[in-house]
Amino acid sequence: MVSHVVLMKVRADLSAVERLALIDAFKQAIRNIPSVRGVRVGTRVTHGAGYETGALDTADYVVVVEFDDLAGLQAYLRHPAHGDLSTRFRQSLGSALVYDFEVGGLERLDGLQ
Repeated sequence: MVSHVVLMKVRADLSAVERLALIDAFKQAIRNIPSVRGVRVGTRVTHGAGYETGALDTADYVVVVEFDDLAGLQAYLRHPAHGDLSTRFRQSLGSALVYDFEVGGLERLDGLQ
């Protein structure tokens, strides 16, 4: 499985209309791109852990989009619905980090050696 991980912070001056347009573009992409297998969306939680002190303030939200394989991710990235999402993404965010990971179970730890 391949996970497309997006850590993001929306612009402080993003209007409600712009925010809804970003959300709608994301929903359209997820619904219309057949290679998407799953989606998880979350908000940052802070609770006083030591690692929070040194963390950069670059993300308030995380989105994880899952695909069967790299070909599925690449089809997603090339799809016209992703083009609209990408445009909204660039217009709406103050910062973002985007990474792609091949993921599995604990057996993947053996690859770290």
